[in-house]
Amino acid sequence: MDQPSVWMPPEWHPQDWIWIGFPHDPVEWPGFLERAQEQIAQFANVVAESGQEVRLIVRDEANRARAAALCSAAVKLEVRRYGDVWLRDTGPLVVQRDGQPLGQRFGFNGWGGKYLMEGDQEIGAELAESAGLPVAGADWVLEGGALDCDGTGLVATTEQCLLNPNRNPALSRADLEARLARDLGFTRVLWLGDGLINDHTDGHVDNLARFVAPGVLAVPRATGADDPNAAIYADAKVRAEAFGLKVAEVPSPGRVESEGGRIEPASYMNFAVTSNVVVVPTYGTRHDEDGVAAIQALFPDRAVVGVLADAVLAGGGSFHCASQQMPRF
Repeated sequence: MDQPSVWMPPEWHPQDWIWIGFPHDPVEWPGFLERAQEQIAQFANVVAESGQEVRLIVRDEANRARAAALCSAAVKLEVRRYGDVWLRDTGPLVVQRDGQPLGQRFGFNGWGGKYLMEGDQEIGAELAESAGLPVAGADWVLEGGALDCDGTGLVATTEQCLLNPNRNPALSRADLEARLARDLGFTRVLWLGDGLINDHTDGHVDNLARFVAPGVLAVPRATGADDPNAAIYADAKVRAEAFGLKVAEVPSPGRVESEGGRIEPASYMNFAVTSNVVVVPTYGTRHDEDGVAAIQALFPDRAVVGVLADAVLAGGGSFHCASQQMPRF
């Protein structure tokens, strides 16, 4: 029997709305929660003011009130039970299967057992059902931020994450490629190497390299001799070009450290593409303006807006990680 036809649209495909998670846990954001909430609210406001529907997911009534004070009236607030804010990984991946929209869900184990929070196993199916989508499960662990696709059946991922034994220890590279084809319609896989240093997700590709058009992959370029990810960026470029892709380089934020001197996985690649605007996380470095300008050049049909995300990053991710789009079919 032939397998059903599956297609996952690229992020620049028209969207009906975007879900965004609202930070709520002071343990996850020690000393940064209020600022992280403000920055996520600004992200939501930029998208809503562009004319696209935003569904901001809040944990409880207290957080609804906090979000309402920060957000424009155009942002829709929905109270739901979730733990972590990173809906890219816990939310549904919306695909077309045999021409019909479907919320595809995968196993989720807290990024290899590191961060297990109440509600994260269920929020993906709940969001899909709220959108009127049928929901399908899969027999393996996968997070949405581990993938980026260009709409032609090509997907990029990293060996560090997908081949990590803390996800699917019994599955080989070939097994994973077969499942990517079966469940998401990806017939070609670009395997990049490591993700950014100190990335909590074990190297999600959405913090390293992003498709911006069919066959065109944006990759950071080191911006100084002390850029901690210079070798990682260079390796990603070599692999992508060897695969036959066009590489568009974007200046990196450079070396970004926490107050304790820890290298932070700051990346302009964690931008969120919506129907009318691309929101780029910035970090208060001297490279922010150049990074946003480089991404604007890659999306001439959309406004590109930089929004400060240093407090969001303190919780382990940025705007792309905190959001999940609903494609328009």
